Amino acid sequence: MTTMTADRLAQVAQEFLRFKRAMGIPYWRAEFVLNEFVRFVRQHWGDSGEVMLDEAITRWCARVAGRKAVTLANEFGVLRQLCLYRRRHDPLSYVPEHAMAPVKASVFLPYIFSHDEVHRVLEAARSHDGRFIWASMLHTLILVLYCTGLRLGEAVRLHTSDVDLEHGIFMIQRSKGRSRIVAMRADLVAALRDYAAERQRLLRSCRQADPGAFFVRLNASPLTVASASNAIRRLLRQLGIKPADGRIGARPYEFRHAFAVHRLTAWACDGVDIHTKLPSLSAYLGHQNIIGTEVYLKATPRLLELASSRFEQHLREARPPQ
Repeated sequence: MTTMTADRLAQVAQEFLRFKRAMGIPYWRAEFVLNEFVRFVRQHWGDSGEVMLDEAITRWCARVAGRKAVTLANEFGVLRQLCLYRRRHDPLSYVPEHAMAPVKASVFLPYIFSHDEVHRVLEAARSHDGRFIWASMLHTLILVLYCTGLRLGEAVRLHTSDVDLEHGIFMIQRSKGRSRIVAMRADLVAALRDYAAERQRLLRSCRQADPGAFFVRLNASPLTVASASNAIRRLLRQLGIKPADGRIGARPYEFRHAFAVHRLTAWACDGVDIHTKLPSLSAYLGHQNIIGTEVYLKATPRLLELASSRFEQHLREARPPQ
């Protein structure tokens, strides 16, 4: 069996991270998991005390009772990748079996905005009066989220150089370990041109140099994910779409979900086989694989009904003549 010390484990973890990043994979979340695992080993076995690697991983996975299966599987996956990396140099090195933390399907179903709710949020954003969050910027940000399905962080971190209004595309840089091009409709391009002009007037009035960020606050500083999220949550609460207290209910991220479901529903209403469209939608959204996109097929009763009707029609057409 494989034995390790915390000091040796920390060294191997750094070598592993350098290996992954040399291939262009940021692995920031994985670095956090590895650091926590090394800290766990230090706390229980000291800096130089030897421990069986399988025992350390087993105790690490069981350290908190009642954890979500998906969270546990994600953390376990990082440790398993570390062990596979060690096996490249030592064929007999321990690698845990997948059964230790089997990936289970997430039961999470997103909140899907109705078309009416999207219009209400956009109208409320037009009249927003905040200390740093100005109406035109907030309205344009929400428009981008709903019309493209960008993640909130992807939209907020856009630079002016990432927004090509001449060709109607966004360049999303290094999100979830990869970059992609996101096309936009002509009406969104027009809205972004209007915002870009207002943005320039704001910078001139503040007498500030251009910070490079596409979305800026009233003091000309770059918009942050936290301030954008807080502003959108306040709008949702004001409109009664989100409860006044707590973390339950609709979130800013739901505009991405609404984009996906509304797009799939429109295809289904047009008689398109939505299953053939899933790979394209998956690539557009920047999903690692189609599994992350399939969850939208069960997101609303309307979409389920349309998909079911389409499948029944396909079966009827496929039946051989009597």
